[in-house]
Amino acid sequence: MAIGQAASQFAQLLMSSIFTDHHAQTLDGEAVIQQVLTEFARVREQQAKVIVLGNGGSAAIASHVITDLRNVGGLCALTLHEAAPLTCFTNDFGYEQAFAKQITAFANTDDLLIAISSSGQSLNIINAVQAANTKGLEVMTLSGFKDDNPLRKLGRWNYWLDSNHYGMVELGHLFVLHHITDHLVRK
Repeated sequence: MAIGQAASQFAQLLMSSIFTDHHAQTLDGEAVIQQVLTEFARVREQQAKVIVLGNGGSAAIASHVITDLRNVGGLCALTLHEAAPLTCFTNDFGYEQAFAKQITAFANTDDLLIAISSSGQSLNIINAVQAANTKGLEVMTLSGFKDDNPLRKLGRWNYWLDSNHYGMVELGHLFVLHHITDHLVRK
């Protein structure tokens, strides 16, 4: 496929992406972005934290996003995939529970979780979101692939891309998160 054709397909994918709530009701994307920005302001004001999770390429996106949240937004932002704690929790509780156990132990109700999974079926991400919901955190999810993937039903805001192409979905997730963080004012 030519690069121009791929770029056109990516643009079409972004134009057809949607935000939904946990009842699968479609939300206005611009309203969601404003709500997330309001949550970022609340998190900063309350000296809470933004936790961003993902596996593989989604973990790389999480690392990138926390850098923007810290640098531009002045937020306390972190991932939970640093090698030592992740391997400790994985060894003790299994990979499927490694993030959930950290959320249970270290997250506070004022925190915000952003959970990224291209397929929306990564059990460790789903379990982390369920742990966050149990603790009362606000949650944003980003997924793709099947429209009925389990992650897409778990957040207050769920961003979904109708594609089975990992690269396109990952780029879409990075794009929307960049779009949101581009609205932050340097603190």
